[in-house]
Amino acid sequence: MQLYIDSAVPQEVEKMMALGIIDGVTTNPSLAAKAGMTYKEAVAKILKIVPDNISLEVLSTDAPGMIREGRALTKMGKNVVIKLPTTEEGLKALKVLTKTGIRVNMTLVFSANQALLVAKLGAYIVSPFIGRLDDIGQTGIDLIDEIRQIYDNYGFKTKILFASVRSPLHVKQAALASADIATCPYDVLEKLVKHPLTDIGLKKFLDDFKESGQKPLV
Repeated sequence: MQLYIDSAVPQEVEKMMALGIIDGVTTNPSLAAKAGMTYKEAVAKILKIVPDNISLEVLSTDAPGMIREGRALTKMGKNVVIKLPTTEEGLKALKVLTKTGIRVNMTLVFSANQALLVAKLGAYIVSPFIGRLDDIGQTGIDLIDEIRQIYDNYGFKTKILFASVRSPLHVKQAALASADIATCPYDVLEKLVKHPLTDIGLKKFLDDFKESGQKPLV
């Protein structure tokens, strides 16, 4: 399973790339605003850090505007994927962009039917927002299971991206449900590495070695 970072902070992206655990980035103007910089500034830096799978979101809500923006954004680099909302206008734009070979991430998906439609139109990625479903009392992971079954039934190549990750538990659920990707906030990616028993075990090992009076091998 691939891991993306959901961030518009270049320093966060750079740190996770150095760690070697991320395969892409999802970002949007809201994340850039929280980072205290313009969306343009954030994207320009991130495009230089990550070699592929950087999802950039359009701001238009009508199909012609989405198509125009999508084509312009792809000129920023071969590592760009266009993010479109899963609306009627978004589906129209998806149909046009995919025919010209542009990779599209269909976002704000909340139902298996929406996921079916975007796959039929050739979306590169479908992004169901699982955390937001959990927030309103639904069992979000059920949607991943449904989409996985539908895609496997018909051989759809669209990648399933588990979006709106709230915790390391969500990442584990994504992996167990055979999601292709999970996009995670910086703090969740950090938590994936850590476990208290790892820290305790390492400290004990080093303390025992020190008390033994032995010298290191190298």
